[in-house]
Amino acid sequence: MKKWIAIILTMCCIQACDVLQNLEMPVSGTPLTTPEIVSGLKEALSVGTNHAIDYLGQENGFYGNALLRIPFPEEAKVVEEKLRGIGMDKLVDDFILTMNRGAEKAVKKAGPIFLAAIREMTFEDARQILKGPDDAATNYFRNKTTASLIAVFKPDVKTTLDQVEVTRYWTDITTAYNKIPFTREVETDLSQYVTERTVQALFIKLAEEEKKIRTDPQARVTELLRRVFGSNVT
Repeated sequence: MKKWIAIILTMCCIQACDVLQNLEMPVSGTPLTTPEIVSGLKEALSVGTNHAIDYLGQENGFYGNALLRIPFPEEAKVVEEKLRGIGMDKLVDDFILTMNRGAEKAVKKAGPIFLAAIREMTFEDARQILKGPDDAATNYFRNKTTASLIAVFKPDVKTTLDQVEVTRYWTDITTAYNKIPFTREVETDLSQYVTERTVQALFIKLAEEEKKIRTDPQARVTELLRRVFGSNVT
């Protein structure tokens, strides 16, 4: 009897060892704290915003990107068509190029505006964003700050557009167009238009950067980002 008991105990020990060897060791580490989650999301937005501004603020950041290039104002499309129809392509092309150059200059001033908005993020906001889709933080940012960003950003855009003579180009274009017989005079708030398109482009780039941080470990450039985006927050 003792012999059989010894055999059974030996077999149980062997099986137990096999089970332990096959188990995956749990990932060790301190659980994320509330401040870490909030800080991680804020850091992600800061990193993404800086990358977006750096990209858009370089020459051809807008003009060289078909997705982000600011086109002739849609509500004044008839102006572009009419002017191109009478051989004034260069005037229109120069206007589009200069308008995008203005956006490339103006976007460099957006950083402090975005960072001020980031500071307002709460823990519940951060938790929902971390659990959300790849552009959840960008959508939160867009919904919360678009109106105020436009209101604060527009004066700088106008100043920059004036510096690169976009206003003069627009005056030349509308003057030339309004001289065409039987056309209705067109006026467009260029500062508002370029501001809205600039902010829209920033969100597009920010969404790209956010997705990288969520899906590509190489894009998590700090330890905090690796901890927050490498975890499952419930």
